[in-house]
Amino acid sequence: TYCGSLLNHCAFNQRQAPGEGLPVMVVDEEIYHRLPSLLIATVDKFAQMPWNGRTAMLFGRVNRFCERHGYLAPDVDHPQASHPPTKSGLPAAKVVEVGPLRPPDLIIQDELHLISGPLGTLVGLYETAVDHIASWEVDGMKVRPKVIASTATIRRAEQQVHSLFLRSVSVFPPQGLDVGDNFFSVQRPPSDAYPGRRYLGICAPGVRHKTALIQSYVSFLAAAQHIYEQVKSRDADPWMTLVGYFNSLRELAAMRRAVDDTVSTRLKKMNQRGLTRRFLDPWSVQELTSRLSAADIPETLDRLETPFDPAAQKGKKKAPSQYPIDVLLATNMISVGVDVARLGLMVVGGQPKATAEYIQATSRVGRRYPGLVATVYNWARPRDLSHYERFKHYHATFYQYVEALSVTPFSPRAVDRGLSAVLVALARLGVPDYNPNNGAGKLAATHQAVQHAVSSVVSRAGYITDSQRAKLVEDALAARLDHWSARISQTVGAKLGYKGQNDGTTVGLLQAPGGDDWSLFACLNSLRDVEPTINLILDDGGMDGSAGAWVFDRPPATPDADADDEPAFSPSLEP
Repeated sequence: TYCGSLLNHCAFNQRQAPGEGLPVMVVDEEIYHRLPSLLIATVDKFAQMPWNGRTAMLFGRVNRFCERHGYLAPDVDHPQASHPPTKSGLPAAKVVEVGPLRPPDLIIQDELHLISGPLGTLVGLYETAVDHIASWEVDGMKVRPKVIASTATIRRAEQQVHSLFLRSVSVFPPQGLDVGDNFFSVQRPPSDAYPGRRYLGICAPGVRHKTALIQSYVSFLAAAQHIYEQVKSRDADPWMTLVGYFNSLRELAAMRRAVDDTVSTRLKKMNQRGLTRRFLDPWSVQELTSRLSAADIPETLDRLETPFDPAAQKGKKKAPSQYPIDVLLATNMISVGVDVARLGLMVVGGQPKATAEYIQATSRVGRRYPGLVATVYNWARPRDLSHYERFKHYHATFYQYVEALSVTPFSPRAVDRGLSAVLVALARLGVPDYNPNNGAGKLAATHQAVQHAVSSVVSRAGYITDSQRAKLVEDALAARLDHWSARISQTVGAKLGYKGQNDGTTVGLLQAPGGDDWSLFACLNSLRDVEPTINLILDDGGMDGSAGAWVFDRPPATPDADADDEPAFSPSLEP
Protein backbone atom coordinates (compact mmCIF):
# COMPACT_ATOMS: atom_id res chain seq x y z
CA THR A 1 0.00 0.00 0.00
CA TYR A 2 1.40 3.36 -1.05
CA CYS A 3 0.62 6.95 -0.18
CA GLY A 4 -1.67 8.46 -2.78
CA SER A 5 0.56 11.51 -3.33
CA LEU A 6 1.96 11.54 -6.87
CA LEU A 7 4.56 14.17 -6.03
CA ASN A 8 7.71 13.68 -3.99
CA HIS A 9 6.20 15.23 -0.86
CA CYS A 10 5.80 11.87 0.86
CA ALA A 11 8.52 9.31 1.45
CA PHE A 12 6.02 6.46 1.15
CA ASN A 13 4.53 7.05 -2.31
CA GLN A 14 5.25 4.75 -5.21
CA ARG A 15 8.09 6.92 -6.49
CA GLN A 16 9.94 7.34 -3.23
CA ALA A 17 9.46 3.82 -1.83
CA PRO A 18 9.07 1.35 -4.73
CA GLY A 19 8.41 -2.14 -3.50
CA GLU A 20 8.01 -0.99 0.11
CA GLY A 21 5.14 1.48 0.56
CA LEU A 22 3.67 2.42 3.90
CA PRO A 23 5.35 0.74 6.90
CA VAL A 24 2.03 -0.46 8.27
CA MET A 25 1.01 -4.06 9.00
CA VAL A 26 -2.55 -5.21 9.68
CA VAL A 27 -2.20 -9.02 9.64
CA ASP A 28 -1.56 -10.69 12.99
CA GLU A 29 1.13 -13.04 11.66
CA GLU A 30 3.17 -10.18 10.22
CA ILE A 31 2.84 -8.17 13.43
CA TYR A 32 4.15 -11.08 15.51
CA HIS A 33 7.19 -11.58 13.29
CA ARG A 34 8.09 -7.95 12.53
CA LEU A 35 7.31 -6.48 15.98
CA PRO A 36 6.43 -2.89 15.04
CA SER A 37 7.44 0.02 17.22
CA LEU A 38 3.81 1.11 17.64
CA LEU A 39 1.02 -1.42 18.13
CA ILE A 40 -2.65 -0.40 18.00
CA ALA A 41 -5.08 -2.96 19.38
CA THR A 42 -8.16 -3.44 21.52
CA VAL A 43 -8.37 -5.07 24.93
CA ASP A 44 -10.20 -8.01 23.34
CA LYS A 45 -6.82 -9.36 22.22
CA PHE A 46 -5.95 -10.05 25.87
CA ALA A 47 -8.08 -13.18 25.59
CA GLN A 48 -5.64 -14.68 23.05
CA MET A 49 -2.70 -14.82 25.45
CA PRO A 50 -3.38 -18.33 26.80
CA TRP A 51 -4.48 -19.64 23.40
CA ASN A 52 -1.67 -18.29 21.21
CA GLY A 53 1.95 -18.67 22.23
CA ARG A 54 3.09 -16.20 19.58
CA THR A 55 1.66 -13.33 21.64
CA ALA A 56 4.81 -13.68 23.80
CA MET A 57 6.73 -12.06 20.94
CA LEU A 58 4.84 -8.80 21.52
CA PHE A 59 6.51 -8.69 24.94
CA GLY A 60 9.99 -9.34 23.54
CA ARG A 61 10.01 -13.07 24.37
CA VAL A 62 11.79 -14.27 21.20
CA ASN A 63 14.58 -16.80 20.72
CA ARG A 64 15.42 -16.70 16.98
CA PHE A 65 15.51 -14.28 14.08
CA CYS A 66 15.00 -15.26 10.45
CA GLU A 67 16.45 -12.77 8.00
CA ARG A 68 13.52 -13.44 5.68
CA HIS A 69 10.54 -13.99 7.97
CA GLY A 70 11.42 -11.98 11.08
CA TYR A 71 11.46 -12.87 14.76
CA LEU A 72 10.49 -16.32 15.96
CA ALA A 73 9.24 -17.81 19.23
CA PRO A 74 9.27 -21.42 20.46
CA ASP A 75 5.62 -21.76 19.41
CA VAL A 76 6.51 -20.92 15.79
CA ASP A 77 7.20 -23.98 13.64
CA HIS A 78 10.21 -22.88 11.60
CA PRO A 79 12.58 -25.86 11.21
CA GLN A 80 14.76 -24.37 8.45
CA ALA A 81 18.14 -23.09 9.57
CA SER A 82 18.58 -21.15 6.31
CA HIS A 83 16.81 -20.24 3.08
CA PRO A 84 18.34 -20.39 -0.41
CA PRO A 85 17.91 -17.53 -2.90
CA THR A 86 14.58 -17.45 -4.72
CA LYS A 87 13.80 -16.98 -8.39
CA SER A 88 11.92 -13.77 -7.55
CA GLY A 89 15.18 -12.17 -6.43
CA LEU A 90 15.14 -12.68 -2.65
CA PRO A 91 18.67 -13.26 -1.33
CA ALA A 92 19.71 -16.17 0.83
CA ALA A 93 18.71 -15.90 4.48
CA LYS A 94 19.70 -17.63 7.68
CA VAL A 95 18.20 -18.10 11.13
CA VAL A 96 20.25 -16.89 14.09
CA GLU A 97 19.77 -17.24 17.81
CA VAL A 98 18.79 -14.02 19.60
CA GLY A 99 18.05 -13.12 23.17
CA PRO A 100 14.91 -11.57 24.60
CA LEU A 101 14.04 -8.08 23.49
CA ARG A 102 13.00 -5.15 25.61
CA PRO A 103 9.26 -5.30 26.42
CA PRO A 104 6.90 -2.40 25.71
CA ASP A 105 7.77 0.76 27.62
CA LEU A 106 4.55 2.71 27.17
CA ILE A 107 0.89 1.68 27.22
CA ILE A 108 -1.69 4.26 26.13
CA GLN A 109 -5.30 3.52 27.06
CA ASP A 110 -7.75 5.72 25.21
CA GLU A 111 -11.33 6.19 26.42
CA LEU A 112 -10.63 4.92 29.91
CA HIS A 113 -14.28 5.31 30.95
CA LEU A 114 -15.20 2.40 28.67
CA ILE A 115 -13.01 -0.01 30.65
CA SER A 116 -15.58 -0.51 33.38
CA GLY A 117 -18.27 -2.92 34.45
CA PRO A 118 -17.92 -6.57 33.33
CA LEU A 119 -15.45 -5.70 30.59
CA GLY A 120 -13.30 -3.63 32.95
CA THR A 121 -13.37 -6.41 35.53
CA LEU A 122 -11.91 -8.92 33.08
CA VAL A 123 -9.44 -6.38 31.71
CA GLY A 124 -8.21 -5.70 35.25
CA LEU A 125 -7.74 -9.44 35.80
CA TYR A 126 -5.91 -10.02 32.51
CA GLU A 127 -3.85 -6.90 33.17
CA THR A 128 -2.17 -8.94 35.92
CA ALA A 129 -0.51 -11.08 33.25
CA VAL A 130 0.24 -8.13 30.95
CA ASP A 131 1.92 -6.15 33.72
CA HIS A 132 4.01 -9.12 34.87
CA ILE A 133 5.22 -10.10 31.38
CA ALA A 134 5.88 -6.51 30.30
CA SER A 135 8.08 -5.81 33.33
CA TRP A 136 11.86 -6.24 33.28
CA GLU A 137 14.75 -5.76 35.65
CA VAL A 138 17.46 -3.11 35.49
CA ASP A 139 20.25 -3.37 38.08
CA GLY A 140 18.03 -5.51 40.27
CA MET A 141 15.12 -3.09 40.10
CA LYS A 142 11.79 -4.03 38.54
CA VAL A 143 10.73 -1.63 35.81
CA ARG A 144 7.07 -1.59 34.82
CA PRO A 145 5.70 0.03 31.67
CA LYS A 146 4.34 3.54 31.98
CA VAL A 147 0.57 3.82 31.51
CA ILE A 148 -1.14 6.91 30.09
CA ALA A 149 -4.93 6.94 30.02
CA SER A 150 -7.22 9.57 28.55
CA THR A 151 -10.89 10.23 29.03
CA ALA A 152 -13.29 13.16 29.17
CA THR A 153 -15.92 11.66 31.48
CA ILE A 154 -14.77 9.84 34.58
CA ARG A 155 -15.30 9.85 38.31
CA ARG A 156 -13.29 8.23 41.08
CA ALA A 157 -10.41 7.78 38.68
CA GLU A 158 -8.08 6.84 41.54
CA GLN A 159 -10.09 3.74 42.44
CA GLN A 160 -10.56 2.68 38.82
CA VAL A 161 -6.90 3.07 37.89
CA HIS A 162 -5.83 1.30 41.08
CA SER A 163 -8.09 -1.67 40.27
CA LEU A 164 -7.10 -1.79 36.59
CA PHE A 165 -3.37 -1.04 36.61
CA LEU A 166 -2.36 -1.06 40.29
CA ARG A 167 -0.95 2.43 39.94
CA SER A 168 -1.55 5.82 41.46
CA VAL A 169 -3.01 8.66 39.40
CA SER A 170 -1.22 11.80 38.38
CA VAL A 171 -3.45 14.16 36.40
CA PHE A 172 -1.82 15.95 33.49
CA PRO A 173 -1.87 18.79 33.03
CA PRO A 174 -2.32 19.73 36.70
CA GLN A 175 -5.02 22.16 37.65
CA GLY A 176 -3.89 25.71 37.10
CA LEU A 177 -5.07 29.10 38.24
CA ASP A 178 -7.67 29.58 35.51
CA VAL A 179 -10.51 27.07 35.24
CA GLY A 180 -11.11 28.12 31.64
CA ASP A 181 -7.61 27.18 30.50
CA ASN A 182 -6.39 23.62 31.10
CA PHE A 183 -3.46 23.68 28.64
CA PHE A 184 -5.25 21.45 26.13
CA SER A 185 -8.29 23.65 25.63
CA VAL A 186 -9.51 27.16 26.36
CA GLN A 187 -13.12 27.99 27.14
CA ARG A 188 -14.60 30.66 24.90
CA PRO A 189 -18.13 32.05 24.77
CA PRO A 190 -20.09 30.88 21.71
CA SER A 191 -19.75 33.19 18.72
CA ASP A 192 -19.63 33.06 14.94
CA ALA A 193 -15.93 32.26 15.09
CA TYR A 194 -16.33 29.68 17.88
CA PRO A 195 -19.77 28.07 17.58
CA GLY A 196 -21.13 26.05 20.43
CA ARG A 197 -23.75 23.35 21.01
CA ARG A 198 -27.31 24.08 22.14
CA TYR A 199 -29.44 21.55 24.01
CA LEU A 200 -33.19 21.51 23.57
CA GLY A 201 -35.63 19.52 25.70
CA ILE A 202 -38.94 18.33 24.21
CA CYS A 203 -41.66 16.79 26.37
CA ALA A 204 -45.24 16.23 25.17
CA PRO A 205 -47.46 14.98 28.03
CA GLY A 206 -50.31 12.81 26.86
CA VAL A 207 -48.59 12.03 23.52
CA ARG A 208 -46.94 8.72 22.81
CA HIS A 209 -43.17 8.93 22.85
CA LYS A 210 -42.91 7.43 19.36
CA THR A 211 -45.37 10.02 18.03
CA ALA A 212 -43.31 12.84 19.54
CA LEU A 213 -40.18 11.41 17.94
CA ILE A 214 -41.86 11.18 14.53
CA GLN A 215 -43.05 14.78 14.69
CA SER A 216 -39.60 15.96 15.81
CA TYR A 217 -37.89 14.10 12.96
CA VAL A 218 -40.31 15.55 10.41
CA SER A 219 -39.90 19.10 11.71
CA PHE A 220 -36.11 19.06 11.82
CA LEU A 221 -35.70 17.36 8.44
CA ALA A 222 -38.15 19.71 6.73
CA ALA A 223 -36.64 22.81 8.36
CA ALA A 224 -33.15 21.79 7.28
CA GLN A 225 -34.39 21.27 3.74
CA HIS A 226 -35.99 24.73 3.79
CA ILE A 227 -32.69 26.35 4.82
CA TYR A 228 -30.83 24.27 2.24
CA GLU A 229 -33.02 25.51 -0.59
CA GLN A 230 -32.94 29.09 0.65
CA VAL A 231 -29.16 29.46 0.83
CA LYS A 232 -28.43 27.09 -2.10
CA SER A 233 -24.94 26.36 -0.81
CA ARG A 234 -23.10 24.02 1.55
CA ASP A 235 -23.75 26.37 4.49
CA ALA A 236 -26.81 24.30 5.43
CA ASP A 237 -24.93 21.00 5.26
CA PRO A 238 -24.29 20.57 9.04
CA TRP A 239 -28.03 20.16 9.74
CA MET A 240 -29.01 18.12 6.70
CA THR A 241 -27.96 14.83 8.31
CA LEU A 242 -30.11 14.01 11.34
CA VAL A 243 -28.47 11.68 13.86
CA GLY A 244 -30.97 9.75 15.95
CA TYR A 245 -29.64 8.32 19.21
CA PHE A 246 -31.41 5.47 21.02
CA ASN A 247 -30.83 3.59 24.24
CA SER A 248 -31.65 0.14 22.86
CA LEU A 249 -31.90 -1.74 19.61
CA ARG A 250 -35.61 -2.33 20.17
CA GLU A 251 -36.38 1.39 20.20
CA LEU A 252 -34.11 1.98 17.23
CA ALA A 253 -35.77 -0.75 15.16
CA ALA A 254 -39.22 0.73 15.85
CA MET A 255 -38.03 4.17 14.73
CA ARG A 256 -36.40 2.71 11.63
CA ARG A 257 -39.78 1.45 10.49
CA ALA A 258 -41.34 4.81 11.30
CA VAL A 259 -38.71 6.71 9.31
CA ASP A 260 -39.16 4.49 6.27
CA ASP A 261 -42.95 4.84 6.43
CA THR A 262 -44.51 7.68 8.44
CA VAL A 263 -41.66 10.21 8.43
CA SER A 264 -40.97 9.74 4.73
CA THR A 265 -44.67 10.09 3.85
CA ARG A 266 -45.19 13.24 5.92
CA LEU A 267 -42.07 14.90 4.54
CA LYS A 268 -43.52 14.69 1.05
CA LYS A 269 -46.48 16.84 2.16
CA MET A 270 -44.68 19.40 4.33
CA ASN A 271 -45.23 22.13 1.72
CA GLN A 272 -48.87 22.15 2.87
CA ARG A 273 -47.68 23.28 6.32
CA GLY A 274 -45.43 26.10 5.23
CA LEU A 275 -42.16 24.18 5.08
CA THR A 276 -40.36 22.42 2.24
CA ARG A 277 -40.96 18.99 0.83
CA ARG A 278 -38.19 16.46 1.25
CA PHE A 279 -37.78 13.00 -0.20
CA LEU A 280 -35.99 10.26 1.73
CA ASP A 281 -34.51 7.53 -0.40
CA PRO A 282 -34.28 4.07 1.20
CA TRP A 283 -30.48 4.08 0.93
CA SER A 284 -30.22 7.51 2.59
CA VAL A 285 -31.43 6.09 5.92
CA GLN A 286 -28.66 4.14 7.64
CA GLU A 287 -27.93 2.79 11.08
CA LEU A 288 -24.79 2.46 13.18
CA THR A 289 -25.33 -0.42 15.58
CA SER A 290 -23.84 -3.74 16.59
CA ARG A 291 -25.98 -5.39 13.92
CA LEU A 292 -23.66 -4.05 11.22
CA SER A 293 -20.76 -6.20 10.08
CA ALA A 294 -17.18 -5.07 10.46
CA ALA A 295 -17.05 -4.37 6.71
CA ASP A 296 -20.18 -2.18 6.69
CA ILE A 297 -19.16 0.15 9.53
CA PRO A 298 -16.26 1.87 7.68
CA GLU A 299 -18.49 2.33 4.64
CA THR A 300 -21.16 4.03 6.77
CA LEU A 301 -18.59 6.31 8.39
CA ASP A 302 -17.22 7.26 4.97
CA ARG A 303 -20.71 8.15 3.78
CA LEU A 304 -21.16 10.38 6.82
CA GLU A 305 -18.31 12.51 5.51
CA THR A 306 -20.18 13.13 2.23
CA PRO A 307 -21.73 16.63 2.39
CA PHE A 308 -24.95 17.95 0.91
CA ASP A 309 -23.58 20.12 -1.90
CA PRO A 310 -25.99 21.67 -4.45
CA ALA A 311 -23.22 21.78 -7.02
CA ALA A 312 -22.48 18.09 -6.58
CA GLN A 313 -26.14 17.13 -7.04
CA LYS A 314 -25.96 18.23 -10.65
CA GLY A 315 -24.21 16.13 -13.22
CA LYS A 316 -23.94 12.45 -13.87
CA LYS A 317 -25.91 9.90 -11.92
CA LYS A 318 -24.18 8.45 -8.85
CA ALA A 319 -24.41 5.11 -7.12
CA PRO A 320 -26.58 5.01 -3.96
CA SER A 321 -23.48 4.58 -1.77
CA GLN A 322 -22.09 7.90 -3.04
CA TYR A 323 -25.03 10.01 -1.87
CA PRO A 324 -25.00 11.67 1.58
CA ILE A 325 -26.99 10.23 4.49
CA ASP A 326 -30.25 11.93 5.46
CA VAL A 327 -30.93 10.02 8.69
CA LEU A 328 -28.47 8.02 10.78
CA LEU A 329 -29.98 5.91 13.56
CA ALA A 330 -27.40 4.90 16.14
CA THR A 331 -26.94 3.33 19.55
CA ASN A 332 -24.00 3.91 21.89
CA MET A 333 -21.65 2.80 19.11
CA ILE A 334 -21.60 6.44 18.01
CA SER A 335 -20.31 7.55 21.42
CA VAL A 336 -16.71 6.62 20.65
CA GLY A 337 -14.57 7.01 17.57
CA VAL A 338 -17.05 8.86 15.32
CA ASP A 339 -15.23 12.10 14.53
CA VAL A 340 -17.26 13.56 11.67
CA ALA A 341 -16.88 17.33 11.85
CA ARG A 342 -19.83 18.16 9.56
CA LEU A 343 -22.54 16.76 11.85
CA GLY A 344 -24.66 19.40 13.57
CA LEU A 345 -28.05 17.89 14.45
CA MET A 346 -28.98 15.08 16.85
CA VAL A 347 -32.29 13.89 18.28
CA VAL A 348 -31.96 11.78 21.44
CA GLY A 349 -34.83 9.38 22.08
CA GLY A 350 -35.20 9.47 25.86
CA GLN A 351 -32.62 10.27 28.52
CA PRO A 352 -29.72 7.78 28.33
CA LYS A 353 -29.05 5.65 31.37
CA ALA A 354 -25.64 7.16 32.12
CA THR A 355 -24.63 10.81 32.08
CA ALA A 356 -21.20 9.91 30.68
CA GLU A 357 -22.89 8.15 27.78
CA TYR A 358 -25.12 11.19 27.21
CA ILE A 359 -22.13 13.55 27.14
CA GLN A 360 -20.08 11.34 24.85
CA ALA A 361 -22.94 10.73 22.39
CA THR A 362 -24.10 14.33 22.09
CA SER A 363 -20.51 15.51 21.65
CA ARG A 364 -20.50 13.92 18.19
CA VAL A 365 -22.34 16.96 16.80
CA GLY A 366 -21.38 20.63 16.82
CA ARG A 367 -17.63 20.09 16.55
CA ARG A 368 -16.95 22.54 13.75
CA TYR A 369 -20.35 24.12 13.12
CA PRO A 370 -23.13 25.17 15.52
CA GLY A 371 -24.74 22.05 16.94
CA LEU A 372 -28.30 21.37 18.04
CA VAL A 373 -29.16 18.46 20.34
CA ALA A 374 -32.85 17.83 20.94
CA THR A 375 -33.75 15.35 23.66
CA VAL A 376 -37.31 13.99 23.31
CA TYR A 377 -38.35 12.83 26.78
CA ASN A 378 -40.84 10.12 27.56
CA TRP A 379 -43.31 11.72 29.98
CA ALA A 380 -44.41 8.27 31.20
CA ARG A 381 -40.95 7.62 32.68
CA PRO A 382 -40.32 9.40 35.99
CA ARG A 383 -36.60 9.65 35.31
CA ASP A 384 -37.14 11.36 31.95
CA LEU A 385 -39.66 13.71 33.50
CA SER A 386 -37.25 14.60 36.30
CA HIS A 387 -34.52 15.46 33.80
CA TYR A 388 -36.93 17.63 31.83
CA GLU A 389 -38.01 19.54 34.93
CA ARG A 390 -34.36 20.21 35.85
CA PHE A 391 -33.22 20.57 32.25
CA LYS A 392 -31.32 23.87 32.51
CA HIS A 393 -29.49 23.12 35.75
CA TYR A 394 -28.64 19.57 34.68
CA HIS A 395 -27.09 20.64 31.38
CA ALA A 396 -25.21 23.51 32.99
CA THR A 397 -23.56 21.12 35.46
CA PHE A 398 -23.88 17.67 33.91
CA TYR A 399 -20.16 16.86 34.26
CA GLN A 400 -20.67 16.64 38.02
CA TYR A 401 -23.35 13.98 37.46
CA VAL A 402 -20.95 11.54 35.76
CA GLU A 403 -21.35 8.19 37.48
CA ALA A 404 -18.55 6.43 39.32
CA LEU A 405 -17.30 3.31 37.53
CA SER A 406 -17.04 -0.16 38.99
CA VAL A 407 -14.07 -2.47 38.38
CA THR A 408 -13.70 -5.62 40.52
CA PRO A 409 -11.01 -7.81 38.91
CA PHE A 410 -10.76 -10.29 41.80
CA SER A 411 -14.44 -10.76 42.53
CA PRO A 412 -15.52 -14.42 42.88
CA ARG A 413 -17.22 -14.62 39.47
CA ALA A 414 -14.31 -12.91 37.72
CA VAL A 415 -11.90 -15.38 39.32
CA ASP A 416 -14.07 -18.27 38.13
CA ARG A 417 -14.10 -16.99 34.57
CA GLY A 418 -10.63 -15.56 34.08
CA LEU A 419 -8.08 -16.79 36.61
CA SER A 420 -7.23 -19.94 34.65
CA ALA A 421 -6.50 -17.85 31.56
CA VAL A 422 -4.20 -15.57 33.57
CA LEU A 423 -2.34 -18.57 35.01
CA VAL A 424 -1.85 -20.20 31.61
CA ALA A 425 -0.78 -16.89 30.03
CA LEU A 426 1.83 -16.29 32.75
CA ALA A 427 3.27 -19.78 32.38
CA ARG A 428 3.11 -20.01 28.58
CA LEU A 429 4.41 -16.54 27.81
CA GLY A 430 6.89 -16.36 30.66
CA VAL A 431 8.73 -19.70 30.33
CA PRO A 432 10.17 -20.59 26.89
CA ASP A 433 9.82 -24.35 27.46
CA TYR A 434 6.08 -23.93 28.07
CA ASN A 435 5.50 -21.72 25.03
CA PRO A 436 4.83 -24.34 22.30
CA ASN A 437 1.44 -26.00 22.21
CA ASN A 438 2.82 -29.24 23.65
CA GLY A 439 4.49 -27.22 26.42
CA ALA A 440 1.34 -27.71 28.46
CA GLY A 441 2.55 -31.24 29.21
CA LYS A 442 5.88 -30.00 30.60
CA LEU A 443 4.56 -27.88 33.44
CA ALA A 444 6.36 -28.16 36.76
CA ALA A 445 4.36 -26.47 39.51
CA THR A 446 7.56 -25.97 41.51
CA HIS A 447 9.30 -24.11 38.68
CA GLN A 448 10.77 -20.86 39.95
CA ALA A 449 9.16 -18.77 37.19
CA VAL A 450 5.75 -20.37 37.85
CA GLN A 451 5.98 -19.73 41.56
CA HIS A 452 7.07 -16.16 40.94
CA ALA A 453 4.09 -15.63 38.62
CA VAL A 454 1.70 -17.09 41.19
CA SER A 455 3.08 -14.88 43.94
CA SER A 456 2.70 -11.80 41.72
CA VAL A 457 -1.00 -12.60 41.16
CA VAL A 458 -1.59 -13.17 44.88
CA SER A 459 0.22 -10.00 45.89
CA ARG A 460 -1.68 -7.97 43.29
CA ALA A 461 -4.97 -9.34 44.63
CA GLY A 462 -3.91 -8.30 48.11
CA TYR A 463 -3.00 -4.79 47.04
CA ILE A 464 -6.24 -4.27 45.15
CA THR A 465 -8.60 -5.94 47.64
CA ASP A 466 -7.50 -7.37 50.99
CA SER A 467 -5.55 -10.24 52.48
CA GLN A 468 -8.63 -12.44 52.80
CA ARG A 469 -9.39 -12.20 49.09
CA ALA A 470 -5.71 -12.76 48.30
CA LYS A 471 -5.83 -16.04 50.27
CA LEU A 472 -8.85 -17.15 48.24
CA VAL A 473 -7.00 -16.32 45.00
CA GLU A 474 -3.96 -18.25 46.23
CA ASP A 475 -6.12 -21.30 46.96
CA ALA A 476 -7.78 -21.03 43.54
CA LEU A 477 -4.39 -20.90 41.83
CA ALA A 478 -3.19 -23.92 43.80
CA ALA A 479 -6.30 -25.85 42.78
CA ARG A 480 -5.67 -25.02 39.13
CA LEU A 481 -2.02 -26.04 39.32
CA ASP A 482 -3.05 -29.33 40.93
CA HIS A 483 -5.64 -29.93 38.21
CA TRP A 484 -3.07 -29.08 35.51
CA SER A 485 -0.51 -31.48 37.02
CA ALA A 486 -3.16 -34.19 37.32
CA ARG A 487 -4.05 -33.80 33.65
CA ILE A 488 -0.39 -34.30 32.76
CA SER A 489 -0.11 -37.51 34.78
CA GLN A 490 -3.43 -38.85 33.51
CA THR A 491 -2.61 -38.28 29.86
CA VAL A 492 -1.27 -41.69 28.83
CA GLY A 493 -0.57 -42.59 25.22
CA ALA A 494 -1.10 -39.00 24.10
CA LYS A 495 0.32 -35.51 24.55
CA LEU A 496 -1.24 -32.69 26.51
CA GLY A 497 -1.38 -29.42 24.60
CA TYR A 498 -3.01 -26.10 25.25
CA LYS A 499 -5.26 -26.70 22.25
CA GLY A 500 -6.35 -30.12 21.05
CA GLN A 501 -5.10 -31.14 17.61
CA ASN A 502 -6.69 -33.24 14.90
CA ASP A 503 -3.69 -35.57 14.82
CA GLY A 504 -5.34 -37.87 17.34
CA THR A 505 -2.40 -37.73 19.76
CA THR A 506 -2.80 -34.27 21.33
CA VAL A 507 -5.54 -33.53 23.82
CA GLY A 508 -6.37 -29.99 24.85
CA LEU A 509 -6.01 -28.47 28.31
CA LEU A 510 -8.00 -25.36 27.43
CA GLN A 511 -11.64 -25.48 26.46
CA ALA A 512 -13.85 -22.91 24.82
CA PRO A 513 -16.64 -21.66 27.11
CA GLY A 514 -20.03 -23.20 26.55
CA GLY A 515 -23.53 -22.56 27.77
CA ASP A 516 -23.98 -25.90 29.53
CA ASP A 517 -20.53 -26.67 30.92
CA TRP A 518 -17.82 -24.37 32.21
CA SER A 519 -14.78 -26.44 33.14
CA LEU A 520 -11.95 -25.27 35.33
CA PHE A 521 -9.77 -24.43 32.31
CA ALA A 522 -12.42 -22.89 30.10
CA CYS A 523 -10.87 -19.71 28.70
CA LEU A 524 -12.60 -16.91 26.84
CA ASN A 525 -11.87 -16.29 23.17
CA SER A 526 -12.98 -12.69 23.55
CA LEU A 527 -13.54 -10.43 26.53
CA ARG A 528 -16.91 -9.49 25.04
CA ASP A 529 -18.46 -12.97 25.03
CA VAL A 530 -22.10 -12.47 25.96
CA GLU A 531 -23.96 -14.99 28.06
CA PRO A 532 -26.88 -16.93 26.54
CA THR A 533 -30.43 -15.72 27.10
CA ILE A 534 -32.33 -16.61 30.25
CA ASN A 535 -35.57 -18.53 30.01
CA LEU A 536 -38.29 -16.78 32.02
CA ILE A 537 -41.26 -18.98 32.92
CA LEU A 538 -44.45 -17.59 34.47
CA ASP A 539 -46.18 -19.93 36.89
CA ASP A 540 -49.81 -18.84 37.25
CA GLY A 541 -50.36 -20.97 40.33
CA GLY A 542 -52.81 -23.78 40.96
CA MET A 543 -56.60 -23.90 41.01
CA ASP A 544 -56.58 -22.88 44.65
CA GLY A 545 -55.59 -19.34 43.70
CA SER A 546 -52.08 -19.56 45.10
CA ALA A 547 -49.65 -16.89 44.04
CA GLY A 548 -47.57 -17.40 40.94
CA ALA A 549 -43.81 -17.13 40.67
CA TRP A 550 -41.16 -16.06 38.20
CA VAL A 551 -38.65 -18.84 37.55
CA PHE A 552 -35.28 -17.88 36.06
CA ASP A 553 -33.40 -20.58 34.21
CA ARG A 554 -29.93 -18.99 34.08
CA PRO A 555 -27.09 -20.78 32.27
CA PRO A 556 -23.47 -20.24 33.30
CA ALA A 557 -22.86 -16.54 32.85
CA THR A 558 -20.06 -14.73 31.14
CA PRO A 559 -19.18 -11.58 33.13
CA ASP A 560 -19.90 -9.18 30.30
CA ALA A 561 -22.87 -7.61 28.62
CA ASP A 562 -23.29 -5.19 25.75
CA ALA A 563 -25.77 -2.36 25.88
CA ASP A 564 -26.55 -2.93 22.22
CA ASP A 565 -27.48 -6.59 22.64
CA GLU A 566 -30.84 -8.09 23.27
CA PRO A 567 -32.40 -7.88 26.76
CA ALA A 568 -30.75 -9.93 29.46
CA PHE A 569 -33.58 -12.48 29.54
CA SER A 570 -36.25 -13.75 27.19
CA PRO A 571 -39.76 -14.19 28.63
CA SER A 572 -41.28 -17.55 27.95
CA LEU A 573 -44.86 -18.07 29.11
CA GLU A 574 -45.78 -21.69 29.73
CA PRO A 575 -48.79 -23.19 31.50
